[in-house]
Amino acid sequence: MDKLDKMITSKQNALIKEIRSLSDKKFRDKLGLFVVEGIKPINEAVALSMPVRTVICTEKAFSQLKLLDVQAQLVTDEVLKSVSEEVTPQGALAVVQKTCTPVQAPKGSCLLLDDVSDPANVGAIIRTAAASGYNDVYLTENCADAYSQKSVRASMGGIFRTRVMRADVDTLLSVIDLPIYVADMNGDNVFSHDAKERLCLVIGNEGHGVSEVVKGKADFTVKIPMENGMESLNAAVSAGILMYSLKK
Repeated sequence: MDKLDKMITSKQNALIKEIRSLSDKKFRDKLGLFVVEGIKPINEAVALSMPVRTVICTEKAFSQLKLLDVQAQLVTDEVLKSVSEEVTPQGALAVVQKTCTPVQAPKGSCLLLDDVSDPANVGAIIRTAAASGYNDVYLTENCADAYSQKSVRASMGGIFRTRVMRADVDTLLSVIDLPIYVADMNGDNVFSHDAKERLCLVIGNEGHGVSEVVKGKADFTVKIPMENGMESLNAAVSAGILMYSLKK
């Protein structure tokens, strides 16, 4: 293949315009696609046989990619920068098809993200969920999109290793057939709580916590004990502590 013949030099190229549109959730949902940026996560997506539709990259980045049979398209540095959300782009970006999982009962312990609004928190929580074995992650309708570039980047490959399902809270609660755990400062100390073997851990909104609808369905409340007058932790930090503390 003559790389120069394949190079895109215009920011108005149809493929580049489509990739740029994927910064908007509306188009991610409509097209069923999302963006993965960076050498390591792209190689990881390919190695895990994710449905990578195409990769765009600079000539410098091409040699670092392990694309197997995945199609690559060379672009100039300026074209790459026009679709990158990184401060310092690594020179490679992949378009990946969403693996849409219909809402269904969890296969093991799971997470319910109840209106978590920061995409970086959503991604970081998914990262820890994958690492700790909470393989099903449910998102309420008002959660930040797990497939935004910010969330995908924060998940560090966790988005490839978990089943992410999104629906209204009533639908999600109807399929989660496990004891529901929410965090509350009046709950049991999570470090001494005798947790169930399989459970659903709820992580609430960063500002107002778990919704009353979900609280009303809780089977258990647990707390992370705090010192020095501190009353709360970052949502992703709290989620990580709770996931590992409750894990059997």
